[in-house]
Formats: sequence, structure tokens, C-alpha cells
Amino acid sequence: MRLLFLLLLLFSPAAFADRTVLVFGDSLSAAYGLPLRQGWVSLLDARLQRENPGWRVVNASISGETTLGGAYRIRPALKAHRPAVVIVELGANDGLRGLSATATRDNLDAILKACRDARSKVVLVGMRLPPNYGREYTQKFHDLYPQLARKHRAALVPFLLEGIAAEPRLFQSDGLHPTAEAQPVLLENVWKALKPLL
Repeated sequence: MRLLFLLLLLFSPAAFADRTVLVFGDSLSAAYGLPLRQGWVSLLDARLQRENPGWRVVNASISGETTLGGAYRIRPALKAHRPAVVIVELGANDGLRGLSATATRDNLDAILKACRDARSKVVLVGMRLPPNYGREYTQKFHDLYPQLARKHRAALVPFLLEGIAAEPRLFQSDGLHPTAEAQPVLLENVWKALKPLL
């Protein structure tokens, strides 16, 4: 009887509490304009259930979120969910608003440091801006992601929208948010960096 109790304890949900993937992003991860089940984060959860049983996904993404907001939210989120892996997908709103690339880098740096302090592995998801924001700004913005990934030894997704950015039909009417058809592509882009960490 005692052995049975120990086995039940070992395989209880609490035993897998640290096998959590926390997705910490903005509207691109919050399935903006779509039913949640169609977003790439929900597709990730389904894939993990099939291919990596015991893992769970927590989506802490908020539409409109900036890196500054993320820097304020990250430590409470880490404390609440104790994730083994954090997927950080932030910065697009900073760029679209023309916010300082230096401030974006500093905020992301703080987020990644908090994850490291919590002993969570990190997948940093990169973003790019259209050329009309100016060559100097767009290049500085683009470069900050690989720089931070190297500094914090994080896995890097070079560009979340790789494979769809040049396909207008794969975006909703606002021209910013991917359609349901595009979500599996986003998942594949993230999966390549995430899989080795599981």
C-alpha cells in the first residue's frame, strides 16, 4: 500500500510541475483575431501532448504587450508557473511604435536575466521590421536578438514570421496578424529551437 502511494505521488501532476513551457509574448502569440485553439501556442500544446507527454504549455501572452510591460511581468510569471522553458516573443510592438532599440534591448535583457535567475531555459523569438522604418533603426532592431541570445546562451528563432512575411494572403485584414492558415508555419519556426530543450 505504501509503495502504491509513493508511485501515485511520483506520477501525480505535481511531479510534472517543472515540465512547463511558458509562452511570454504579445498578440502574435495570443492568437489575435482567431479562436485560441487555432493559434500557434495551442498547436504547440497539442504537439507536446502527442510527442512529449508530461509537458504543458502556459500562455502568458498579452495583445499589445511591449518589452517594458514584459519586464514588469516576468518575475511574477516565473514565480507562478515555475517553467522549465520560457519562449520570449516580444519586441514587435516596440518596433512598430518606433521605440528606442536600446530600450528594447535593455528590457529584453532584463527578461532573459530573470529567466536565467529562475533557472529556466529560454527560446528568444526574433522579429524584423519593414524597411520604411529606416535602415539604421531596422538593422539595430534586427541585431539585438542574436546579440542577446549569445549573451544569455538562449536558443534563437531568427524570425517568427519566416516563410509568411512576404505572403499577404497569410495575414488578416490589418496586415499585421497571421491567419489561421499561417499558424502551423509559426509553430514550425519555434519548434526547431524548442525541441532540443525538452
